[in-house]
Amino acid sequence: MQPDRSFQSFASRYRQSSFTYDVKRDVYNEENFQQEHRKKTASSGNVDIDISTVSHHVQCRCSWHKFRRCLLTVFPFLEWMCFYRFKDWLLGDLLAGISVGLVQIPQVLMLGLLARHLIPPLNVSYAAFCASVIYGIFGSCHQMSIGTFFLVSALAINVLRTQPFNRGHLLLGTFIQADFSNTSFYENYNRSLSSVASVTLLTGIIQLSMGMLGFGFIVAYIPEAAISAYLAATALHVMLSQLTCIFGIMISYNSGPIAFFYNIINYCLGLPKANSTSILLFLTAMVALRINKCIRISFNEYPIEFPMEVFLVLGFAAFSNKVNMATENSLMLMEMIPYSFLFPVTPDMSNLTEVLIESFSLALVSSSLLVFLGKKIASFHNYDVNSNQDLIAIGLCNVVSSFFRSYVFTGAVARTIIQDKTGGRQQFASLVGAGIMLLLMMKMARFFYRLPNAIVAGIILSNVLPYLEAVYTLPSLWRQNQYDCLIWMVTFMSAILLGLDIGLVVAVTFAFFIITVQSHRTKILLLGQIPNTNIYRSFQDYREVANIPGVKIFQCCNAITFVNVHYLKRKVLEEIEMVKMPLTEEEIYTLFSQNEEGAQRGKICRCYCNCDEPEPSPRVIYTERYEVQRGRESSFINLVRCSRFESMNTAQTMSEDQVPYITSSSSQRNPNYEEVEKVWLSDDPSRSMTITLPEASDTQVRATKLLPYSTSTILPSIHTIILDFSMVHLVDARALVVLRQMFSAFQNANILVLIAGCHSFVVRSLEKNDFFDAGITKAQLFLTLHDAVLFALSRKLPESSELSVDESETVIQETFSETDKKEESRHKTNRSLIEAPRSKSPGFSLLPDPEMEEESDLDLYSTIQMSKDHGLDLDLDLDREVEPESELEPESELDQETELEPEPEASPKPNRQKYWSLFRAIIPRSPTQTQARTQSVDRRHQNVKPYTSKADTSEDALEI
Repeated sequence: MQPDRSFQSFASRYRQSSFTYDVKRDVYNEENFQQEHRKKTASSGNVDIDISTVSHHVQCRCSWHKFRRCLLTVFPFLEWMCFYRFKDWLLGDLLAGISVGLVQIPQVLMLGLLARHLIPPLNVSYAAFCASVIYGIFGSCHQMSIGTFFLVSALAINVLRTQPFNRGHLLLGTFIQADFSNTSFYENYNRSLSSVASVTLLTGIIQLSMGMLGFGFIVAYIPEAAISAYLAATALHVMLSQLTCIFGIMISYNSGPIAFFYNIINYCLGLPKANSTSILLFLTAMVALRINKCIRISFNEYPIEFPMEVFLVLGFAAFSNKVNMATENSLMLMEMIPYSFLFPVTPDMSNLTEVLIESFSLALVSSSLLVFLGKKIASFHNYDVNSNQDLIAIGLCNVVSSFFRSYVFTGAVARTIIQDKTGGRQQFASLVGAGIMLLLMMKMARFFYRLPNAIVAGIILSNVLPYLEAVYTLPSLWRQNQYDCLIWMVTFMSAILLGLDIGLVVAVTFAFFIITVQSHRTKILLLGQIPNTNIYRSFQDYREVANIPGVKIFQCCNAITFVNVHYLKRKVLEEIEMVKMPLTEEEIYTLFSQNEEGAQRGKICRCYCNCDEPEPSPRVIYTERYEVQRGRESSFINLVRCSRFESMNTAQTMSEDQVPYITSSSSQRNPNYEEVEKVWLSDDPSRSMTITLPEASDTQVRATKLLPYSTSTILPSIHTIILDFSMVHLVDARALVVLRQMFSAFQNANILVLIAGCHSFVVRSLEKNDFFDAGITKAQLFLTLHDAVLFALSRKLPESSELSVDESETVIQETFSETDKKEESRHKTNRSLIEAPRSKSPGFSLLPDPEMEEESDLDLYSTIQMSKDHGLDLDLDLDREVEPESELEPESELDQETELEPEPEASPKPNRQKYWSLFRAIIPRSPTQTQARTQSVDRRHQNVKPYTSKADTSEDALEI
């Protein structure tokens, strides 16, 4: 207890302390990061490699560690045999082996009753012993008991119908003693045994091929719910088949789809002939085994259940030999078998093609039942099984069994559970059980002939019942995962209704379908920033998540494939309130045609010889354009600054020709709304850019208000979209084509798309599929999400830009209705990329539009120049973002010759924050606060610096 207390105090001490970190580095994208940091291996073929400096060595090494691992994989028995713990495991393995061996003897005797075919029990015993030894050597499950399983053997009933040896009386549920003096009986009997041996041989060959080809990987894609449901359905089939022994009646056996309900109806019809003694014995065995569950034995801290099955088999076998009980046993069935033992022979190979379908069905069911049962048992004991090795092992077992003309072998459900609960830890218990079974069958077989079948049925039902109890876990499974619950129900119902063979195929197919849907049904989250951190979380999870003005962050939580890439595109368009409009044929033709090609197409007829290879078709940049969604009641708010000559009323009555509009700093304009008419402004560079502004007055400033989006601030329009690919591990070829078209279409709409947190193998996939070109470069791929956000905010200005309000300026808020928009001229879409003023980000190339090649919306130089030509005085405040649209204010006088003296450099701040927030909260300011924040134009232009990929050591460097 003392170590636990010290550990708790240690954990509590470090849980209460908090840790902070302060990192100062460059904003990295994939392009400049690869330039500054060298990779170990080349990620693409376009990277130059100096062959002379690279040494290539091809070596074949075979170390002792690799040889031992390979040997233990092929022969798993070496591991437990070399490291066997005699003191801990020997007693439990001996007890489990004795229990399994004694229970296997009556099962072998009554196998012909359930499988409806008479095979000498000694042949089955020899085959079972050989199968146990083979699986003990090559098998990987420690508690598995190998033997015949009548449900699997019953799948070959169609073969027996084609080769009946007793006129099909067993199939009809009647016991008729055959005439052994008839020679035709022996011919038909040997032909029937030969067919069973051929089916078993072909089943083993198929399983061997599956194991060697590595088909065991399929089990890794089958969920635990499907395995549990299939074992539960198998347990229910076992319980139904044991009704023959419980009621002491024989019915006409049915197999195939809906056979489960046909057998139930036949049992109900035969209930009047039920044997009361058999029912009483069955209940006695069930009660004894139920009480036995309360008795626990612990040996070296290993729980062992009392072997009640041993006492039931030995006790009732001895009692039935002394007292003649009116109940069904195996004595009459043994009298119908003409041989006691048949020597091993080579199976008949001539009829393999005739039993191909039945053999394939048996191979699937027997191997699946073995692997499912092994995974279920191994999960209880916390070890893994090798599915491929188990397929090889069971294939060898069936091949050897075919020489004894025995049935198909698989994992015995009831005996495996008995071996596990009675203390079996390794395959040594199976070897002990097989040896005891073979020895008793050779020396004392008649002692077990009179054992009542109801006792064996009670032992089997009591041990397979726990698998059926999984039905009670369905409500909790539904609360945990609806997909797994759906897989469980479909698997269970298909195995019950369609049989174990067809139901297995349906269950595996449905499980694969659900897994595919889950893997491709990605979830797209809209992220925001936790204030004053570099942490980004979903708006649905945290209340304090803040929106970043002008930036939308989308997190993809799964692989991007052709299935979900269109959902990603639709989700992005919905969040930014845009719709896709298909391009017309003329627009597509203009987009892809060149001037030279147009000149050639202008000729009516032209004949020439071209022996060169045809050039590849041009890449489809995009086939649709994105526009802002229509249907809103009012357009966005335009904030206007106009000159004030006498009073505010005079400014409001001015004509529109006298009030030029300044576009938003985000450079994205709504194509569905009208733009007011702009007047021509002079572009004389001799005019000074630094103009003194009058001071503002308290009564001439009106607070802006944006509805319905916010009541306190005006959010700018979206200029950057960031896709967080930190959870994306795969992007297929078709998804890359759609993503490339999305990038180009958003760039055409003046929205830049960035990718953050892209893994190296995803980057290599982008390179292999030619994702990058002149318009889409690696500079749009950032190492972290925070790097991408910092770059997106630094694209406009190092700090958020806004138009300041001075004394002589008045903010006029105008909202245009839908009717007013129709009266204005149509807005023309600017198709240039969003660029910082007078600086270009490395790796981003402009996509010029032939109709709109004027200056960018973010060109502050032309904006201030236009303002000076019209007698306006503009001032920029780089500390906050208020309005998405520029504002104009009238002023009475302009002194064009005035120049401001440069102010001295600002002294460094004494207490600098370790982390700068990406944006600052916008709060209403008083006129005095607004006046204090106004700076000179020269001072602000000194702070404006173009974005560079190198480290910035100045005061304005971005910090994390």
